[in-house]
Amino acid sequence: MNPLEQYVRDHSSLEDALLQDLDRETNLRAVAPQMLSGHLQGKLLTMLVRMTQARRVLEIGTFSGYSALCLAAGLDDDGELYTCDPDDEILELAQSFFDRSEYGSRIRVHAGSALDIAPALGGEFDFVFMDGDKREYPEYYRMLMGDNTGKPLVRSGSVIVADNILWYGKVAQPVAHGDRHTQALLEFNDMVRNDSRVENVILPLRDGLNIIRVK
Repeated sequence: MNPLEQYVRDHSSLEDALLQDLDRETNLRAVAPQMLSGHLQGKLLTMLVRMTQARRVLEIGTFSGYSALCLAAGLDDDGELYTCDPDDEILELAQSFFDRSEYGSRIRVHAGSALDIAPALGGEFDFVFMDGDKREYPEYYRMLMGDNTGKPLVRSGSVIVADNILWYGKVAQPVAHGDRHTQALLEFNDMVRNDSRVENVILPLRDGLNIIRVK
């Protein structure tokens, strides 16, 4: 960690002890622990949910549950977070930490693809955190905006936050042959930028966040 990053961490609100434990456990048990959101991004998610006063939140991609706990922390007691991931094994780890958290009762866990699960949940979402399969980002966006079904899952004022949008800097480089992840992220970023229904800004925090507001 460089000195500037250390300064930023030292002058931001402290990381909860349970989240520190989850970070350590993820690094011990997960194949790709770098996928965990981490302290600064987690705090941002908590604040965004709280500031938008979201009551119904969708998370696409649970992984080990760090971001879900941060999202749930920003909700009021009657708020709900629906999180989905196709990996049953990693969901077991996530659920074990949800059970230990004071915010766990706000979290509804679903195993499977968000493309199948989210539309079946019914209604609209105030806030969406997109952190699933990068190759499916364009399809997630079409689903949320109702482009394929005519039934949007977001409304005017809803906020969508898409993670890993810079993809280790690959989005600013020539795309390697067969690199479907980078190609899908480029397509997604172009879709958002050219969609008159939304406004957005990309923040270079960690691997990049595209923060999108539905007009």
